[in-house]
Amino acid sequence: MAQVEATTERIIAADAETVIDTLADYTNTRGTLLPEQFSEYEVREGGDGEGTLVHWKLQATKKRVRDCLLEVTEPTDGQLVEKDRNSSMVTTWTVTPAGEKRSKVVVTSVWNGATGIGGFFERTFAPKGLARIYDLVLDRLADEVTRAAGE
Repeated sequence: MAQVEATTERIIAADAETVIDTLADYTNTRGTLLPEQFSEYEVREGGDGEGTLVHWKLQATKKRVRDCLLEVTEPTDGQLVEKDRNSSMVTTWTVTPAGEKRSKVVVTSVWNGATGIGGFFERTFAPKGLARIYDLVLDRLADEVTRAAGE
């Protein structure tokens, strides 16, 4: 099995602490950042960063739906790691300062891909598709922290 990786990044006009706090707020904010590819969002334990257990379904393609049950950890400042109990997928959100009131957000998902011809197509197309989905999440994150700063 080859490891598959999808990475997306964005500079957001907000300080790193605000951005990571917004991402870590699974109770109030995180669900609102998810586009239509996500459904059945539910916080099952915790709700604020480390120790959170959150569920959602991710429809990556018309035929592929992942039922995700994610354990959240914060191994370092500015980082959230979501490990799926139902698969090998691990998504890491890393937020670092990028100048005054600006942050760089990098989201990377890795998982063990299929073998054979299916694995070839997964390694070829899945990273681009997942990157597009997370690009939508980053759009909504940027809008949320900008809106919140203006209040």
